[in-house]
Formats: sequence, C-alpha cells, structure tokens
Amino acid sequence: MELRLANESDKDKIWEILQQAIAQRKADGSKQWQDGYPNLETVVNDINNKYGYVLTENGIVIAYAAAIFGIEPAYNDLKGKWLTNGEYLVIHRVATHNNVKGRGLGTKIFEMFEDIVISKKIYSIKVDTNFDNKIMLHILDKLKYVYCGEVIFDRAPKMAFEKVLHPK
Repeated sequence: MELRLANESDKDKIWEILQQAIAQRKADGSKQWQDGYPNLETVVNDINNKYGYVLTENGIVIAYAAAIFGIEPAYNDLKGKWLTNGEYLVIHRVATHNNVKGRGLGTKIFEMFEDIVISKKIYSIKVDTNFDNKIMLHILDKLKYVYCGEVIFDRAPKMAFEKVLHPK
C-alpha cells in the first residue's frame, strides 16, 4: 500500500469514495456531510492545494484523506486546550471505498501520516470529527488521540483531538 499526493486523474475515484462515505453517514443517522460538503469542488481544491492524499493498493485508489500542514483557522477558537502550540498536521475528510471497508484502512492512513509528519520533524496531528462519528471516534481512541475540546468547523460544533508524536 502507498499513501501519495492525489492528482487530477484521481479526482473521479476520490469523489466516488466521498459520495459513498456521505451516503454511509446518512445511513448511520448522522448529520455530518449532509449539507453539500464535501463536494467535487472540495476535491478539486484539495488536489490543487496539495492537500489531497490517496491510499492505493496495487495501483488502485482505495481511500482518501486531506492533510494540511500549517494552520487550521477554526482551531484557533478551540473551546478547550490543545496539548501543543507548535506546528501540526490537520487531517480531514478520511474515507475508504466500500469495497475495502472493515480492513482497518482508516487506522492505516493515520499511522502513515504519523510517519510522514515525524519525517518532517513535526510532532503533532490535530483532527476534528462529529460527535456521532463512531468509526472516527474509535480510530482516534485506538491510536491514543487526546480529546482537547470543541471547535466550530463547517458551521457545526466538532470534537477536537490531538496526538503528540515522538521521533522514532
């Protein structure tokens, strides 16, 4: 498996994966991603800004995530306290193709990003999710992300987490 920057040729597959995730969130009774976000424009922006990453297996795109090195403005208004104040990576829009559900790929993506940020000498990953996103909450708990408070993102309150990493 390889985690790589997404490119224009990945756009349709990424959008397919996100549409599946949007439908799954709806089926789970969640309001997350039910208001037109994310959309195809989000995918194009992610690719153009070099935020979009795809997980591939045998050359086939099987999962997607957006990873932003730098500042997430919404995180400046945390109702709570971050563990660190330095550089960090933000992970958004994690989704896997329906054909590969149940293989722990969401966890794998986070682990791969952890290795990437450590190699860049960045030792913090921050992420937010809906209060009802049980799958993401499970991944964050399993990987020892710490709940830090609440942020407003995409016009709704989200649970905010951080993990402090250590050089290997």
